Amino acid sequence: MNSKVQSLKAFLASAGRVALVEVAGTKGSTPREKGAFMLVSASAILGTIGGGQLEYMALDKARQMVAPSVRPGSVSRLQTSSRIEVDEVCATLDVPLGPEIGQCCGGRVEVLIRLVDAALEAELIQTAEAEEADLPHVYIFGGGHVGQALASTIALLPVHGVVIETRAEAMEGMPETVETRLTAMPEAMVRDAPAGTAFAILTHDHALDFLIVAEALKRDDTAYVGMIGSKTKKATFRNWFLKSADGTEAEFARLVSPIGGDAVKDKRPPVIAALAAAEIMTALVTHAAISNAGQHAPHDKVMAG
Repeated sequence: MNSKVQSLKAFLASAGRVALVEVAGTKGSTPREKGAFMLVSASAILGTIGGGQLEYMALDKARQMVAPSVRPGSVSRLQTSSRIEVDEVCATLDVPLGPEIGQCCGGRVEVLIRLVDAALEAELIQTAEAEEADLPHVYIFGGGHVGQALASTIALLPVHGVVIETRAEAMEGMPETVETRLTAMPEAMVRDAPAGTAFAILTHDHALDFLIVAEALKRDDTAYVGMIGSKTKKATFRNWFLKSADGTEAEFARLVSPIGGDAVKDKRPPVIAALAAAEIMTALVTHAAISNAGQHAPHDKVMAG
């Protein structure tokens, strides 16, 4: 598994002179939030601050700074309400996102550009490691066509993806940033998953799907439990779950099936994966917001609830 931290370390190790371009402040509507950043070398970029003319301006100034011919103390004006201040190792851009630069967001962004030294590099890696450790988990059970497509989709998202399979050949071609686990008892993986995990169940075997879903629904700390299939499959599972797996109607009500909803009548794997990924991310964000609200609520209200 090639993690995002490893990608960051590889970029820093091979890029030579690097500048950190960071959103230091925002007012009004802006493409990215405060703290968003990208790294810029003479020939490569890692990350984004939102694209558009703002990013082009920041990229141009960062490239000037990583070049060996930067003149200390230089200051230049872009437009009457845009300003760039530059010294040898740091630059500040204060840019309105309006007609002057061809953007219509309407807000204003302050961008800080710094050359990356050893201390800043260590700070970036430490922060990335902490953020990666806190990423929500998405467990994908099944590496078939839809499983492959969903794994490729969530590999682009800020989650820790895990694909679980009983067949070694189904793991071939998985994205490098997604973890893979081969096991004869995939349902057992559910029990050890972190709290707040999203489970997407889409194996090649309906009976195995049922076992995995039953395990996931028995947990009360999941962000999402979704199973691929038809209305008939969901009805069959409900009958089995209530009569043979000691399940309850309340637990069954938490099941999302079919994954991705049925509003779009398209069964192509990449389409199902895109719809399911959006559904999963919505569930993860909602679960995190509810969990954070509960953690910060007054003690007496939490006890009362």
